[in-house]
Amino acid sequence: MKTLYELGEMPPLGRVPEKMYASTVRQDRFGTPASAIRTEVVDVPPVGRGQVLVYVMAAGINYNGVWTSLGEPIDVIAIRRRQGATEDFHIGGSEGAGVVWAVGPGVEQVKVGDEVTLSSCQWDETARDVRLGADPMTSATQRAWGYETNYGSLAQFALVDEYQCHPKPPRMSWEEAGCFIATAATAYRQLCGWEPHTVRIGDPVLIWGGAGGLGSMAIQITALRGGLPIAVVSTEERGEHCLRMGAKGVINRTEFDHWGRMPDHDDTEGMAAWSKGVQAFGRRIWEILGEKRSPRIVFEHTGQDTLPTSMFVCDTAGMVVTCGGTSGYNGDLDLRYLWMRQKRLQGSHFANTRQCHDVVELAARGQLDPCLSWCGGFEDIGKAHQMMYENVHPSGNMAVLVNAPTTGLTTAGLTTSGPTTAGLAAAG
Repeated sequence: MKTLYELGEMPPLGRVPEKMYASTVRQDRFGTPASAIRTEVVDVPPVGRGQVLVYVMAAGINYNGVWTSLGEPIDVIAIRRRQGATEDFHIGGSEGAGVVWAVGPGVEQVKVGDEVTLSSCQWDETARDVRLGADPMTSATQRAWGYETNYGSLAQFALVDEYQCHPKPPRMSWEEAGCFIATAATAYRQLCGWEPHTVRIGDPVLIWGGAGGLGSMAIQITALRGGLPIAVVSTEERGEHCLRMGAKGVINRTEFDHWGRMPDHDDTEGMAAWSKGVQAFGRRIWEILGEKRSPRIVFEHTGQDTLPTSMFVCDTAGMVVTCGGTSGYNGDLDLRYLWMRQKRLQGSHFANTRQCHDVVELAARGQLDPCLSWCGGFEDIGKAHQMMYENVHPSGNMAVLVNAPTTGLTTAGLTTSGPTTAGLAAAG
């Protein structure tokens, strides 16, 4: 058996080589993704109790990789080193799909040779808060896999916990199965996980960044539950994508200029200008709905630039639910709208095992489109994250092939389908 196999070269099933190719970030090259992310040869990690080693076929691209490359807002390598980790590199990738290659003691739900799609968070199942009944996503031990933890999906082999493994939908290619669960499960928890503010039939739902991975999933989930998704976009092309996904209507945010932090309440001129802008935005929602109704749920992740508008346009007793702050982390609110209209501001982060199971099942039934819009090879990992950093990536989700063949790719980087493990195993 060889020490190192080339990408796409399959070792004997269940035999683990010593070395692997990995897409890494190191502290001495923090910066934009195109320069920070490089391919190296590193040791294959050992498999511990409850852990699974996965031979990665394809991996999704998400913003965790951008943050890691920049070393901001936190230096994940430094934090792990302080906690006792010995690796001076980081292997990103917070979602993917592949073949179970080795299992540690205590693993019972998957076996070597299983085709799996991988979810994005880890926690300690023996933690006191989990054992007392806490949702694992609220556990003090919860960490984003491939960001706060190492050995993510952007390598030949990924190290995960058993509960992160979900059956790969047979109808999906490797790249489709590897790119959707981070966005889909995050959106599902935001829209379905916060009773009583779950999407009901006829509920207007305002969705920021409607053409991105999160937005594309949110539109579909809202429509599946009978809601009325209204997407906010920045171009006509992205608006057309949202309409294809099932949006009731779209709003082009470039037609408004009131974005950013709120003026002080005693800034009469500033408040007048802001109020004029936010009221015009609210009227656009009414025009789409054909009646004066406000969103019962506002799906947030853009943060600083949009949160004041989100809270203003949210319906009385409605909810603004957020999972991020891509435009900044300062969230200004006019608290009068929060308490007097009895609105809810809810934080949400990824999804628990049940919620991941639900979105994988929707995908397996063909009810949830993974919205794969771009797929590259392993050498394109830095490029893909750079596109995301510059906000020039296409609508939907992006993926890279790791060990899966690249024969399905076109010169534009788009893909439609890929081979199955069974075919590769037979060939190898």
